[in-house]
Amino acid sequence: LKKAMPKTPLQMLLRGQNLLGYRHYADDVVERFVERAVKNGMDVFRVFDAMNDPRNMKAALQAVRSHGAHAQGTLSYTTSPAHTLQTWLDLTEQLLETGVDSIAIKDMSGILTPMAAYELVSEIKKRYDVRLHLHCHATTGMAEMALLKAIEAGVDGVDTAISSMSATYGHPATEALVATLAGTEHDTGLDILKLENIAAYFREVRKKYHAFEGQLKGYDSRILVAQVPGGMLANLESQLKQQNAADKLDQVLAEIPRVREDLGFIPLVTPTSQIVGTQAVLNVLTGERYKTIAKETAGILKGEYGHTPVPVNAALQARVLEGGAPVTCRPADLLKPELAELEADVRRQAQEKGIQLAGNAIDDVLTVALFPQIGLKFLENRHNPAAFEPVPQAEAAQPVAKAEKPAASGIYTVEVEGKAFVVKVSDGGDISQLTAASSAPVQAASPVAPAGAGTPVTAPLAGNIWKVIATEGQSVAEGDVLLILEAMKMETEIRAAQAGTVRGIAVKSGDAVSVGDTLMTLA
Repeated sequence: LKKAMPKTPLQMLLRGQNLLGYRHYADDVVERFVERAVKNGMDVFRVFDAMNDPRNMKAALQAVRSHGAHAQGTLSYTTSPAHTLQTWLDLTEQLLETGVDSIAIKDMSGILTPMAAYELVSEIKKRYDVRLHLHCHATTGMAEMALLKAIEAGVDGVDTAISSMSATYGHPATEALVATLAGTEHDTGLDILKLENIAAYFREVRKKYHAFEGQLKGYDSRILVAQVPGGMLANLESQLKQQNAADKLDQVLAEIPRVREDLGFIPLVTPTSQIVGTQAVLNVLTGERYKTIAKETAGILKGEYGHTPVPVNAALQARVLEGGAPVTCRPADLLKPELAELEADVRRQAQEKGIQLAGNAIDDVLTVALFPQIGLKFLENRHNPAAFEPVPQAEAAQPVAKAEKPAASGIYTVEVEGKAFVVKVSDGGDISQLTAASSAPVQAASPVAPAGAGTPVTAPLAGNIWKVIATEGQSVAEGDVLLILEAMKMETEIRAAQAGTVRGIAVKSGDAVSVGDTLMTLA
């Protein structure tokens, strides 16, 4: 990108101590990632933390400035009984004390009202001599108005998207704002005819990705209650579809604010949006709140992600701490330097698998470190086009006959001559499993355990087995972790519902499972 646009500043979003991942990385990894990103052409780093904990942004901001790039500190905007105007002014001051070149207000859910935008921008500009940017999503329909009021209040920059890639889950259209400000003191000076040429180009490009479009066609007022960011809403729709539970979206959206309150009114932005969303899905699909607690949810309750705006649910915290103490220091202070170990591990795996690392091998090391589940697979196949999905085609090139369209993968209940059957359909429409349906839908797809064989442990979600903890013949107590399931980008611990002996382990690491599949049996 930098070779193609040498004069255009490139900006990236950096999740503070999380970098691009879903966990905290040691300071040496943060430092090296920023160094390599700058050398590869990145100019501006918008650094944020999902908890709005400035301690989690400090190392990244300092690394950015030390390598001569632009460090932009971020306020991840949200509303709750715990968030006031003073909350944002205090965080702004803390970021300025840490050392930033500018401040961004990140309204990832589109819940910043026009008047709140005017007040917040006015108060920050009144108190601090700092360049201020505003980032709003268009999902609720307020973004255009919020941008205009922020401009009136003195904001220095706003985020927009070219019209053919704007609105719904994205940002307000660039051309609309350019036209709105034309002839005023805030005239952008941009040529709307040149912008139209850009819009026309991406209008055709977008058609290639029609399969990945979300369901939202206009605005969604539910977000004003659930505070779900646009990207999270699209992910939820996709994830529920994978779980064959697309009809549960409204229930999940209603559950999200309750989970968020239990977790101390944290903002919903990556990775907390995924964590809260996944926990809400678990609560709905299992039919019992917190019957299963995702590993990352437990991490927030333990303090592993940093300070929450207000204390978390005490009963849930006690449950996951199991007599231990919560983390109160900067979470990364508990991490030892890990870059050398990561590098050695990647080089070892590359040698074992015959993978040729890049000239700057550290870039490949960082790829695997930040994307452990798919990074190595990518390196192994980056010169093998057959390993990747086909190049997207324009919508017009897709089959138009509905009858020819392959069935979506998933588990379906179908009725034939009055009898219900559960059908497991793989990609392309092949039926790979068919069993008679019982009155309990979730259990229907599970192989029935022989009489006297014990109680089956079933998958609460569709996903991949991350790790099998229990061993054949092992005696376990109620609550012991049996295995870890990776689903919806999160790790979910599957625990024993009762004491027993592990029998008939039916899965191994890497196996794909569907809702209700039997994983093992407790005798």
